[in-house]
Amino acid sequence: MARDYYEILGVSKKASQDEIKKAYRKLARKWHPDVNPSNKESEQKFKDISIAYECLGNKEKRKLYDEFGEEGLRPGFDSEKMRQYKAWQSATGAGAEGGEGARFGRYQSYEDIFGDLFSSMGGEGAFRTSGPLKGRDVEYEMTVDFISALRGLETEIAMQKTTVCSRCGGSGSEPGTKLIPCPNCGGSGRLNVAEGPMQFTQACPQCGGHGRIGKFCPECGGSGQVIGTEKIRVKIPQGVSDGSRVRVVGKGEPGMNGGKPGDLYLIIRVKPHPVLTRKGDDLYMEVPVTVHEAMAGGGISVPTVDGQVNVKVPPKSQSGQTLRLKGKGAFNPKKKKRGDIMIKLMVKVPRTDDGNILEAAKKMEGLYTEDIRKNIRL
Repeated sequence: MARDYYEILGVSKKASQDEIKKAYRKLARKWHPDVNPSNKESEQKFKDISIAYECLGNKEKRKLYDEFGEEGLRPGFDSEKMRQYKAWQSATGAGAEGGEGARFGRYQSYEDIFGDLFSSMGGEGAFRTSGPLKGRDVEYEMTVDFISALRGLETEIAMQKTTVCSRCGGSGSEPGTKLIPCPNCGGSGRLNVAEGPMQFTQACPQCGGHGRIGKFCPECGGSGQVIGTEKIRVKIPQGVSDGSRVRVVGKGEPGMNGGKPGDLYLIIRVKPHPVLTRKGDDLYMEVPVTVHEAMAGGGISVPTVDGQVNVKVPPKSQSGQTLRLKGKGAFNPKKKKRGDIMIKLMVKVPRTDDGNILEAAKKMEGLYTEDIRKNIRL
């Protein structure tokens, strides 16, 4: 029975991505196995919640799911060919009750139908569900602190994902079981699909196109895949910015029928920093200076990713004046060079009631040659 991912997360089909994320986080906290130890029901609910969010939390996957259901999430699914099939079906009445192609309705997938159609016409990219299929790529949102994003880091993440069943090795059959020809397809792995403008075949749903069957693996129910937690060692390159995608080869969903696994794409979210902000490859920071440092000039020590750096403050500097430290900003992996650090000087006056200080400040008033607020206009 098809699962309704919206119902699992308790949101409407019109829910925003933020609403979906909030619903997932709330349910994940409630049903997490660490919160409900040795509770099989909560463990299963947590798995269902994770699978639902993996789909709806991704805009592209959600779009496919809304249009095609779970079928659209299968490895090798071709949305354009499916749309072409539906257009043909609508035009010819195939699949309608009593229509010419009514027998199509008993099949769960149309991928093999179009695979045979396009392969017989010499088309490229024909489906071969009985052959190797590459696993689907997976996206995972990862939050890193600002400095780690600038310096790069290696770390380990634990994520819920579809993995190859360890009991059967992905075959779907109970280890040691003797395989016999599939009685549904006679061992051919294919089934004829009834009337239509052309004759079609599809992979046998009972044996998955293999032509031979055995006792289903009790661990994965014959699918060859299970939901589990995998610890993955990842390397975040130097200079990643918020929203960057980092590819981890072969750590996506497992392939089918001996196909290669998909890739994992880390979506990097960088935490804000209390002192630094980033614009492109340049870093910006405000640095307080005393009245004397601003007026007389001098050297001050400023922190950077590379450590403390001495900066020369020019005499007669003004509050808000910007100094540039070349090559001390964020590293750009594509350009293979670093941006700059832009230092904004902020003149700080002492908080004091000392009469001598106030008198000296009053004498400074006579040094202004013009109205300092003359350009303030509304």
